[in-house]
Amino acid sequence: MKGNDKVVERLNVLLAEELTAINQYMVHSEMCANWNYQRLHQAIEKRAIQEMKHAEHHIARILFLEGQPIVSTLNKISIGADVETQFHNDAAAEQSAVKLYNDSIRLAVELGDNGTREMLEAILKEEEEHLDWLEAQLDQIKQMGIQNYLTEQIG
Repeated sequence: MKGNDKVVERLNVLLAEELTAINQYMVHSEMCANWNYQRLHQAIEKRAIQEMKHAEHHIARILFLEGQPIVSTLNKISIGADVETQFHNDAAAEQSAVKLYNDSIRLAVELGDNGTREMLEAILKEEEEHLDWLEAQLDQIKQMGIQNYLTEQIG
């Protein structure tokens, strides 16, 4: 089915966001594993896998709309040198993604592409959950201190 070029273009922008997030989160996950923060490693790896599924949905939708997925574009990757910086960087990425998904949903509605709208709404919900988790971690760090927080992440 031939889709609207603006929708395909926006889906490729979103694909770049997801591919960037995958890379950033996998590095953060492996850094946490290296520091033996196994709980964080597992949680961040799980989030990276969810972002991979988002990228897969974008690729499938672009192909369905007879577009060309662009998988060679990445945005700036912000690797944190410590856990708290990682969380701040990841939260900034998720905030950006939430805004972009909301804008993209509006575009899909304007162009009458309800299939894309539905897909984007489902992904938006997961991006909001990612942001909520990150904000909760930062709140815990603020409340209990970084050392106590990190002690809880071992093993």
